[in-house]
Amino acid sequence: MAGAAATTPRRPKPEDGAGHITVSDPVQHSEGMNKYTSYRVDVRPQTATPADQPQDVMINNSTFSAVLRRYSDFLWLFDRLHQEKAGAIVPPLPEKQPVGRFDPNFVEDRRMHLDCFLRRVAVHPECADAKCLDTFLRADDITFQAAKQAKGEVVLASSTVNFASHGGAPGLGMKPKADNTFKRWFAEAKTSISGDLVRSPDDDLFEEIHRYVHGLDTQMKNVSQQATGLVRKGKEIANGLFEFGLAFNLLGQSEADALGDALGKVGETADRLSVLSADHADKEMNQFEDPLQDYIKTIHSVKLALQRRHEKRLTYSTCLSAVETKQTTLSKLRMTPGQEAKAYAMEMSLRRAQEASQVAQDDFAAVSQRVLREVDRFKREKAEDMRRTVLDYINLQVEYNKRMEGIWAALIPQLERVQLDNNSNAIPAQQPMAAAAPQPGPQQMYAPAPPAYSPQAQPQYPPGNPAMMSVQHRDPAAAPMQGM
Repeated sequence: MAGAAATTPRRPKPEDGAGHITVSDPVQHSEGMNKYTSYRVDVRPQTATPADQPQDVMINNSTFSAVLRRYSDFLWLFDRLHQEKAGAIVPPLPEKQPVGRFDPNFVEDRRMHLDCFLRRVAVHPECADAKCLDTFLRADDITFQAAKQAKGEVVLASSTVNFASHGGAPGLGMKPKADNTFKRWFAEAKTSISGDLVRSPDDDLFEEIHRYVHGLDTQMKNVSQQATGLVRKGKEIANGLFEFGLAFNLLGQSEADALGDALGKVGETADRLSVLSADHADKEMNQFEDPLQDYIKTIHSVKLALQRRHEKRLTYSTCLSAVETKQTTLSKLRMTPGQEAKAYAMEMSLRRAQEASQVAQDDFAAVSQRVLREVDRFKREKAEDMRRTVLDYINLQVEYNKRMEGIWAALIPQLERVQLDNNSNAIPAQQPMAAAAPQPGPQQMYAPAPPAYSPQAQPQYPPGNPAMMSVQHRDPAAAPMQGM
């Protein structure tokens, strides 16, 4: 039953539905003192959508495209997804590594993780239709560099649409000035410090989500730490078995009889077990330790999504505070004679603040709903991922222990065939003592043979033969036969 479970095919991962997107061919470039690695990103036309992959999460890939992207470009995509799709659980991106980033093993490992990241984004229900993803996959170098340099314009493009939909002035979609940005940051910081944030009906639910994510992060880090320790001990066992086998091989060489051969078999078996244990430790790392670490990174992405909602809440609270301040100021100006011009200007400012507040409210509500959808999806996928990871780990242990048992069991008959004579000397089991040919005694060399034996059947030894001397020592009871 366990063997059948071990051969059960693994359930395909969600990112397998984006097999038409690949990251390949890492190439190193040098531009003066700047050195970096580029990756080729291919998008091939997809003829059919996989049966288990919804059509609405697949990007438009009716044409082939191939572009070169470096790690900083992937980082730009990661940051822009958090801006365009605030509240979405963006798949984790491989971390930076300032040292050894041009090592071939590291480059290949990063390529694999970048490929996985891009495929996950392509099938993500919230991020698959992001404009920045299409730009990343298809834009030529000039267009893509222009998109990267346009730090504020792309983000404000959606704000322009939102303002226009609420009757705002067209000029509100323009790139903000530096002083306005600083004033906004200062106002949000003031609101955050005061703690005067707007309340919503879902606040209690989000408080529960915060506690759940925090507790899950702590427990998963503990499990990952223990899994890392198991992998490390597995590698230590593999090294220990290698040393164990080497010691038995040397011991077997010191014994020149059948026992030495048997001890050599023990050493060979230990060598086989060392290779098996090392391979098992690698499988544990790939199928258990790495998925747990990837899961911890996903939990961090959930925290980032919750942080984006907090930022939208802070922006909305700041806008409400600005509206209240302007309303108070406008009331004072209207009550003051001779301040009609200032009152009119403040009224226009209040109208813009109200429009901005309405946009911030809609944005906050949209992000809140997106976070709830994403957390719900995260819980569903987490249950399935953990079940699959634990089952894979159990099947891996069952298979490993069965192979270990089989290798040890095959060694037992070889040791059982080794038998000892009366003087504790090893003799092969296929030549038992009862069936052995009779050994000649000293009297057979110097006295007439007894009638029961044929002279032709007796072996002849030359004087001083070592075999004869060994027989003399082994059969001292033969001396009285000379007097008979």
